[in-house]
Amino acid sequence: MAWTVLLLGLLAYGSGIDAQTVVQEPAVSVSLGGTVTLTCGLSSGSVTTSNYPGWHQQTPGQPPRAVIYNTNNRPSGVPDRFSGSISGNKAALTITGAQPEDEAIYYCALYTSSTTVMEPHGEALPKPALVFRGLGA
Repeated sequence: MAWTVLLLGLLAYGSGIDAQTVVQEPAVSVSLGGTVTLTCGLSSGSVTTSNYPGWHQQTPGQPPRAVIYNTNNRPSGVPDRFSGSISGNKAALTITGAQPEDEAIYYCALYTSSTTVMEPHGEALPKPALVFRGLGA
């Protein structure tokens, strides 16, 4: 069975004046047990550890839960098949040995200011980063 990962949007937080545009792939796919890497970046400059990249997973009927924070840290209880990194100039989430329960919406969060209180850029609510959808029976 193959899964398709659809990229729908990105969370970009910050209190700076200049909003950044997110650069991301539109879709990738992975088979059961396979490896997939999801990325998100900024239109101006590279993603660095100073952007504190984080990834959140949301399954149907559940609130989002952090799977990666501060680039490559996993909260307690998150399987080690989830890993975070900076690849080139983008934040990356890699799922190694994808399982059916990994089907979810994944949110990428990038911070564009060093302040401790972060505000979303723009007036719209943040959107999901991507959807992990199962295909076939």
